[in-house]
Amino acid sequence: MAKTDAKLSVERMRELAREGAEKLLNQLRAEIIAIERTFPELALPQRRRALRRSLKTAGAKTRRMSAEAKRAVSLRMKRYWAERRKARAKTAKPAPKE
Repeated sequence: MAKTDAKLSVERMRELAREGAEKLLNQLRAEIIAIERTFPELALPQRRRALRRSLKTAGAKTRRMSAEAKRAVSLRMKRYWAERRKARAKTAKPAPKE
C-alpha cells in the first residue's frame, strides 16, 4: 500500500467521526429508553420532556418566504415608495429665486 493511500482527508475523517458519534448516540438513546421502561421512576417528568421536545421543534419551524412571495413584497414596497415620493413632490415648495 502506498503512503498516499494510507492518509485520510480531513473531510473523510470528520465524516467517519460523525457517523461513529451518530451510531453511539443512537445506542445511548436506545439504552435510555430501555432503562426508563424498566425503572419508570427514573424517567424525566412529562413537563420537562414536553419542554425539551417543544424547544427542539421551535428551532425547526422557521418560516421561509418563497421567491414568488419575496417578489410580491418587493413590488408592493416599490409601489408604496413611489407613491410616497409623488406625494412628497406635490407638497414640496419650490426653492425661492433670487
